Amino acid sequence: MRWVPPERWHVTVRFLGDADPEAASRALGTLAARPAIARFGPAVSRLGRTVLCVPVRGLDGLAADVAHVTEGIGEPPDPRPFVGHLTLARLHQRGSCRLAGHKVRAEMAVPQVALVASEVRPEGTTYRRVATFPLEG
Repeated sequence: MRWVPPERWHVTVRFLGDADPEAASRALGTLAARPAIARFGPAVSRLGRTVLCVPVRGLDGLAADVAHVTEGIGEPPDPRPFVGHLTLARLHQRGSCRLAGHKVRAEMAVPQVALVASEVRPEGTTYRRVATFPLEG
């Protein structure tokens, strides 16, 4: 199992892929969304075969708003329903993990959205904040 260090924790509301950061910033600058409340839990779970995560609810509307203003930027929005989650660890080859099922309950205000650039490295993905956009309302 490879743990994700807390400084890399995040909830992705829209994956843009290899997008022009300036175009993405301009698009996100038009975002007219209200602050949200992220609700973590009810328990640690698996997402697919190799991701250990905490489900995150309450960001569906924000994710839809971000997808709307960034339509045409980077990769097309995922047609599947938004599944908010906070990745805790990546398991190697469907590894077993005794943490799945452990109860988690937390809430956090989400007053802004960040445009983040990621770089995949052998030691794990690194993230760099490109710009931050406050949520109004």
